[in-house]
Amino acid sequence: MTTAEHAIDVLLSDGATVQLRPIQPSDAPAIVAMHARFSERTRYLRYFSPYPRIPERDLQRFVNVDHVDREAFVVLAGERIVAVGRYERLGPAAPDAEVAFVVEDAYQGRGIGSVLLEHLADAARRAGIVNFVAEVLPANGAMLRVFADFGYQVQQQFADGVVHLTFPIAPTEATLEVQRGREQRTEARSIARLLAPRGVAVYGASATGQGVGAAVLGHLRDGGFTGSVVPVHPHATRVAGLPAYPSAADAGLPVDLAVVAVPPESASEVVADAAKAGVHGLVVISAGFAEAGVQGAAAQRTLVRAAHAAGMRVIGPNCLGVANTDPTVRLNATLAPRLPVPGRVGIFSQSGAFGVALLAEADRRGLGLSSFVSAGNRADVSGNDLLQYWQDDPATDVIMLYLETFGNPRKFARLARRIGRDKPVVALASPARPPGVGDSVGPDEAAVSALFAQSGVIRVDTVAELLDVGVLLANQPLPAGDRVGIVGNSSALTGLAATACMAAGLAVAVGYPRDVGPRASAFDFARALAAAAQDENVDALVALFAPPLPGQLTGTEADFAATLPVALTADKPAVATFLVGRTPAGVPAYPSVEEAVRALARVTAYADWLRRPPGVLPELSDVDPQAVQAALRGDGADSAALLAAYGIEVIESVPADSAGEAVEAATRLGFPVALKAAAAGLRHRLDLGAVRLDLADPATVRRTYAELATTFGNQVLVQPMVPPGVACVVEVVEDPAFGPVVGFGLGGVATELLGDRAWRAVPLTDRDAAELVDAPRAAPLLHGHRGADPVDRGALIDLLLRVGRLADEQPRVRSLTLNPVLARPDGLSVLHASVGVGSAVARPDTGPRRL
Repeated sequence: MTTAEHAIDVLLSDGATVQLRPIQPSDAPAIVAMHARFSERTRYLRYFSPYPRIPERDLQRFVNVDHVDREAFVVLAGERIVAVGRYERLGPAAPDAEVAFVVEDAYQGRGIGSVLLEHLADAARRAGIVNFVAEVLPANGAMLRVFADFGYQVQQQFADGVVHLTFPIAPTEATLEVQRGREQRTEARSIARLLAPRGVAVYGASATGQGVGAAVLGHLRDGGFTGSVVPVHPHATRVAGLPAYPSAADAGLPVDLAVVAVPPESASEVVADAAKAGVHGLVVISAGFAEAGVQGAAAQRTLVRAAHAAGMRVIGPNCLGVANTDPTVRLNATLAPRLPVPGRVGIFSQSGAFGVALLAEADRRGLGLSSFVSAGNRADVSGNDLLQYWQDDPATDVIMLYLETFGNPRKFARLARRIGRDKPVVALASPARPPGVGDSVGPDEAAVSALFAQSGVIRVDTVAELLDVGVLLANQPLPAGDRVGIVGNSSALTGLAATACMAAGLAVAVGYPRDVGPRASAFDFARALAAAAQDENVDALVALFAPPLPGQLTGTEADFAATLPVALTADKPAVATFLVGRTPAGVPAYPSVEEAVRALARVTAYADWLRRPPGVLPELSDVDPQAVQAALRGDGADSAALLAAYGIEVIESVPADSAGEAVEAATRLGFPVALKAAAAGLRHRLDLGAVRLDLADPATVRRTYAELATTFGNQVLVQPMVPPGVACVVEVVEDPAFGPVVGFGLGGVATELLGDRAWRAVPLTDRDAAELVDAPRAAPLLHGHRGADPVDRGALIDLLLRVGRLADEQPRVRSLTLNPVLARPDGLSVLHASVGVGSAVARPDTGPRRL
């Protein structure tokens, strides 16, 4: 979907929503009205003259464009056009176009200019335009900053009292960084306005106190919300002991958030009323929308469209609500009667019912909450929005997510990679993949966990584990390594812990486990723990306590929980399993040894990810953008030409349907040659006899063709021989959680049967590609197994980087397979390649900003 074809919603710098769409001839009256609202200064800066009115001739030219050589976009706040931007090509097929835009005075300084520039540049690039030129008066500092701050390499010349600007519009790392920085700030501000409102209006709270609306109203009131609470009721003058009003605006109070608990058919009236009160966002508790069927989905789209037109964002519908424990806010706009204690963990839950249980369990475990959002149907606000908000939220140190689906998987992976460097992200997400995505079955459950780990996300499998890891991150430092010191008063428990550590990939530190024995007192236990905490060979501790035999210890001797925090003074994380007695203060306690070790292992893997450098996107030689476009013209793709454009050469393969054609192809290619059955599943099946090698002369080719045709069919492939090597497979598929992912493994029936593939999400860094090569279980075969020469690892890394770049840059490429790739000490050869393409649909998280 492109801007030139559809209206889209975008966020301004203050978090408000507006609509951007192509100009239409019918916009002429609205353009005249906008022009009339301009101040004299705005007219002068845009048109270099007073220009008090738009002549009819100019007006018709303004609103009639061809959307190729001349393009114009309008920005609407509600039904009113408040800005227009345009470009015009400077001559037929010229590479340059003049760009200009103007914003109504009341909307200046809110980021509209930068949004228009992003979308105009995107449309111009697709029309073959390379450079923008602009003429700006020196007094128009705001416009000059729009161009200068975008990251483009702007050339300026001053002549005749005007600043002449020229700049290429191809996206660069600098422009992308600017665009994503603005995206983060606008999305974060849009959420901040909802989580710290000055006032909350509640729609749908009955005067009888029954129903979900009344429940949320009661929780707002009883939770100590520091702002105004405004019940909106058509008839009652008081609801839940609070003054009620027929309209939110009637209260005469600042209201930033509206909680909606009315039937779907009444939602449009609520949006209109909330807009009059200046509300910034809606939390729609009501059900009956997309989850209820086709009619509900249509009602949901109408709700979101109306809210965006009014500048509002939507949380829900069918959600639990939002909460903020900040003492200056104390917002509980949820269906949960009790919130966890204030703390530094932000929680996002897609499911409302699950959210209630999650909050209750967090409260039981003493996990402190900073803020909470339940997105329900996720019609607008999603987990990605909350990641943007929590990134810079000073009140949040740990992020916990419950995700059922991914709306924009590429964006999630990108944000997680960035945010995970500063704040841990823990996610409970399904590894399931819908069928029919690409030619491969794609990542299995273990590979999905690796994909999350690549992005720095701590993926967990259960609700209990989500909280296990969250409690540990919230209360303990990160480990400096994977060496675990185990201290306990039971040999059975310490033995279980040692086994669990090894199974989880943790190393039991030298000299451990230490069993202080069942007769050890609390003092003895604390002394052993303190020694382990000070041990330079220990990175993390596991404390285990089994109840002593009756009568062995009395009084303070048995108060292990009291002595434990005193013993753990080193900057090392500790987990505990106490089978009896109260849990130790400040130390995460788990009901079983296995749960304690599992949580520690998850956090240790995250700490290891943090210690490793993030990798870079290296410059690649021999990438030809023009050849890429030529290979992708039309409905299909020239696979060999596309790969060659990215510097990936595929050994020529000539189809033949007869012995004569096979001999002719072999003669042209040069002997010796290989003959292979043409069917895709047989081209590498040497074990079935479908591949015959080193055919040295025409007679051998004829005889071999006859044998293959009898067994596998008439069509064969003829290829020149290449030096032998280790057979590898490279794949690209679309994953629902991460978008395009690159897979690598060794070839052969056994490795295919075992699913021995490693996967990484694009874009691939040099570190990602290197890890891909080393990740499969059969990877030792590449490193010189049993006396063989190691293959050229650098060549494999380079190939993966090129495949990753292709997958990242070409959204039409839905699947790709290189099989086999023969890796050798002196390089590699790609013997066969297949590329699956689809329509030119814009890929999420690419292109200019949009909601």
